[in-house]
Amino acid sequence: MGYPVARLLAAALVCTAVIAQLVRTISKGLASTTQYGGHIPTLVTNFVSFFTIQSNLAAAVVLAIGAIWAIRTRRGASVEPRWLATLLACVSTYMIVTGIVYNLLLRGISLDQGTTVWWSNEVLHVVIPLFLLVDLLFAPRRRALPWSTVGVIAIYPIVWVIYTLLRAPLMIAPATGNPYWYPYPFLDPHQPGGYLAVAAYVVGIAIAIIGVGAFVVWVGRYRALRRERLVAQ
Repeated sequence: MGYPVARLLAAALVCTAVIAQLVRTISKGLASTTQYGGHIPTLVTNFVSFFTIQSNLAAAVVLAIGAIWAIRTRRGASVEPRWLATLLACVSTYMIVTGIVYNLLLRGISLDQGTTVWWSNEVLHVVIPLFLLVDLLFAPRRRALPWSTVGVIAIYPIVWVIYTLLRAPLMIAPATGNPYWYPYPFLDPHQPGGYLAVAAYVVGIAIAIIGVGAFVVWVGRYRALRRERLVAQ
């Protein structure tokens, strides 16, 4: 029962951190005097458009599902079903990449969503990515997945980048009043380097996602093979 409880606690921590930051974001927006500063639908939509928020919420849902599955089948299946293993591989990749990108590119940079809740920020960018890494390495009953899973992992980030780059020029930034809103400065073509710099960052992050995704799949395959060898002995 111990590990499923840890997953449930991690999922609850994510929800608490997201709610705390959302409340702060809305309160900061309502205090703004710009055209869309007090427009709650825009504030909420922008908030949930962050890759960090989406990946953390997805991780919370998958961790909760994984915990419930483990509790209900603790005396049954020896390995997790393929659909659950695939979901865990996806959210593990997204959260590990979130931790890497934030701590390399974004730590210390003030973002448009308003003043961050410091502990929420650390939970979403450090604690949960580390938890998913530990989950990948030590969670029981991990299933080996085919290498084609890396392609499945890459689908969501591609869709997110397309959505972000198409939506951003159509939005008015609630905090600044700019006629565009990008969730992260490295995706903003108005920064030095323009679209060429944005393209470079996107390619770099894509390589990171594929690389981390391949690592996640490899770990699962290695752990499954090791388990089979131990059983055979």
